[in-house]
Amino acid sequence: MRVRRCSARSNHFDIGSPFLRYRPLTSLPLEYRILSRFSPGKEQMMTHQSFLGSESPTFLPGYFPEFVKPLELPSSSDLHRGIAILLSICQLIQYLWKVVAFSECQKSLVRTMTDGKSEAFQGWVSWLENGLFLLPLVGLLWQPCRSSGEAGSKPNIVLIIVDDLGIGDLGCYGNDTIRTPNIDRLAKQGVRLTQHISAASMCTPSRAAILTGRYPVRSGMASNNDKRVLVSLDVSGGLPRNETTFAALLKKQGYSTGLIGKWHQGLNCRTHNDHCHHPIHYGFQSYYGMPFTLISPCWPDTSRDTELAFEGRLWLCMQLLLIALVTLVFMKLKGWLHSPWLLILSIATFGFLLALSWYSSYTSSLYWDCILMKNQEITEQPMKGERAGLIMLKEAVSFLQRNREGPFLLFFSFLHVHVPLPTTKEFLGVSQHGLYGDNVEEMDSLLGKLVDAIDANGLGNNTLILFTSDHGGHLEARNGHIQMGGWNGIYKGGKGMGGWEGGIRVPAIARWLGVLPAGTVINQLTSSMDFYPTMAALGGGTVPKDRVIDGRDLMPLLRGDIQHSDHEFLFHYCGTYLHAARWQPKNSAAVWKVHYVTPIFQPKGAGACYDTIFCACFGENVTHHDPPLLFDLSKDPSESQPLSRESEPLYDSVIRTVGEALKRHRRSLTPVPQVLSEQNEYSAWRKPCCGLFPFCLCDKEDGHSMAQGDGDKSA
Repeated sequence: MRVRRCSARSNHFDIGSPFLRYRPLTSLPLEYRILSRFSPGKEQMMTHQSFLGSESPTFLPGYFPEFVKPLELPSSSDLHRGIAILLSICQLIQYLWKVVAFSECQKSLVRTMTDGKSEAFQGWVSWLENGLFLLPLVGLLWQPCRSSGEAGSKPNIVLIIVDDLGIGDLGCYGNDTIRTPNIDRLAKQGVRLTQHISAASMCTPSRAAILTGRYPVRSGMASNNDKRVLVSLDVSGGLPRNETTFAALLKKQGYSTGLIGKWHQGLNCRTHNDHCHHPIHYGFQSYYGMPFTLISPCWPDTSRDTELAFEGRLWLCMQLLLIALVTLVFMKLKGWLHSPWLLILSIATFGFLLALSWYSSYTSSLYWDCILMKNQEITEQPMKGERAGLIMLKEAVSFLQRNREGPFLLFFSFLHVHVPLPTTKEFLGVSQHGLYGDNVEEMDSLLGKLVDAIDANGLGNNTLILFTSDHGGHLEARNGHIQMGGWNGIYKGGKGMGGWEGGIRVPAIARWLGVLPAGTVINQLTSSMDFYPTMAALGGGTVPKDRVIDGRDLMPLLRGDIQHSDHEFLFHYCGTYLHAARWQPKNSAAVWKVHYVTPIFQPKGAGACYDTIFCACFGENVTHHDPPLLFDLSKDPSESQPLSRESEPLYDSVIRTVGEALKRHRRSLTPVPQVLSEQNEYSAWRKPCCGLFPFCLCDKEDGHSMAQGDGDKSA
C-alpha cells in the first residue's frame, strides 16, 4: 500500500486515492476514539487501502478516513447546511460501495441486479457504480466553501494573563536560566510580539485596560494619590458598571464566558455580600478564583490549620457560654439562684475577653482578602495559596470540557508569579533563582497542562490563545537580599513605573493553529488594550460607539495581512499623571520615546525605588523634565543614552510632533470619577464572610471536584 504525507505541515496521509485520506485519530474528540475490536488493546480505526485495486480491508493504526469523520456543518446558511448533509450522505454511500469495489462479489452483485431489468434500471446501476467517482470532484469544489465557512465561524478564545511576570523571565525572550518549555512551545507554534505595551504598570488599572480596551484614566480606574490599586476587598470601589468588557461583548454573541483566577476589580459596594463588582456583572457567566490579589499574609500561614480545627469548637463554646450567662441572669432575677452577682459578672467578662482576643486575630488581611470564590459563594476563607493553582487548572479543564462545542471565552488569570509566591512542594527548590524561579516554572507547568487540555479536546484549530503579563516584574520585591520579583531583561525599571520600559513592556504570544503563521516574530508596536477589539471582531460583535476605544484589532497584523501596526502613538500613565509617550512613524524604523516625568530611584544610584517599595507618580520623589528626555528605542531599547539637539537632528521635530499628539489625546479625555482615589477606603461592613460574622473561617475545597455546570448565566 502506498502511503504518503499530504504536506510537510500536515499530519494527514493519503493512500494514492484522489478521494480518501486519513486523519490522526488523536485529532478526534474523545468520544470518537473507538477501540477497534479487530485489534484488542490498541486504539485504532478500521481503514481501507487504496480503492484502485485493493481487495480487502486493512488497518492504518491511529488513523481514520477523512470523509467518515463526525459531520461538520457550516453555520452560515440553511443552504450550506443542506448541501453538506447531502454530500456527507453521498460520501458515506461511496465509501460503503467502494469497500467492495472491483471484487468478484461486487461484479456478481451487479450482474444479478441488472439481469432482466430495464435499460433505465441498468443505467441507474451503472451510474451508481461509475458516477460515484465524480463525487470527490464535487467534494473538492465544495471544500473551499466549507473551509471558508469554518474559518469564518466564531473561534474559541483563551486569554491567559500572568501576574507580575517580567519579559526577561521567559526562555523565548532570552532567559536561559529559568525553564519555561511550555511557553516557549507556545511561541514556536504561534506569533511572538516584542513591543507589546501594558496600559499601566500596576495590577488594577492594567487589568481594567485589558477588560475595556481603554486607558484606565478614561474609565476612572486610575489614581491621583498613592493608592494606585484597590487596596482591599472591603473598599467600595471597582470597575464602573457602565464599562463594557470584552466578556460582555462576546456573551451577546452567544459565547459561553468564564473567568478563572485573579479579578482585582472590586467586589462589594455597601454590604459584605452585595457583590456589586463581581465578575458576573461584567459578562462572565461563571467565575472561580480570587476576587482580590495575593498579598504577603496569604502564604505561608502555619497557624491556619489549627485555627480551622478550633473554629467550630470555639463557636460552640461561645454559644454555650452565652446561653449559660442568660440563664444565670434570668434565674438570679427570679430568685431561683443565690450565687453572687460577682460570679455572673466574672463569667460575662471572661466571655467578652475571649471573644475580643479571638476577634483581634482577624485584623490580619489573611482572613478578609485571601479568599477563594466559586461564582458568588466563598469556598475558602482564608485560602491555601499553594493549592489554588491546581484547583484553578481543574476548573479550567472542566470549563473546556463543558463548552467544547463552543464558542467560548476563557479568561485564565494566574495568581502566579506575585508575591508571596505560594508554590507546591513539587516545585520548591527546582530552579536556579530561588522561590521566584520555582514559582515561574510551576506556572509554566500549569500553563502547559492547560494548553494540552485545549489540544486534547480537539480545540486547537479553532481556538485563539492569547498569553501576556499584566505589567513588568516587581524589582523592589525582596526578602533581604533575595529577589522575590521578576526580571525585565535589558529594559530599565519595573512594576509601578509608568514610563520606563521595564514596567510596561511585557511578553505577548498569540497561537491559533492553522490560522496564524507559526514561529513568527513581530517587532511592531502593540498594546494590551488591543485584545478588546480583536476579540470583538472575531466574535462577530462591534465595539461601543459611545466611547473612545484605544485598542486596535490585532488579527491583520498577526496573520501577516499588514506589516505595520495601527498604533502610531501610545501614552504612558502613572496613575492619572502622564509620564511618557511614544511615537512609531509609519515611514520610519525609529521608535521615539519622550519622557516628561521620571521617578527618583532610591537609594541613589539604584535601579528602582527600594526605600519605598513602589516608585512615586508625583511629588518630591519624581523629576519633571523640561525639555523632555528623548530616546530612540530602535537603537537604545534600554533607554540608557538620552538624545539632545546636538546628537539628534530630529529632536525638535519629534518633541513637537509628540506634543501635538498629546494635546489631541488630552482633548479626547472626559472627566470621570477616579475610583482608586475616591472609593478606596476600608469598611468593616464590606468584609466578605462565608459564615456568621465574625466566625468566617471555612474550607469547602477539601476533596475538590471539578465543576459540573456554569454559574448564573442570566447575569
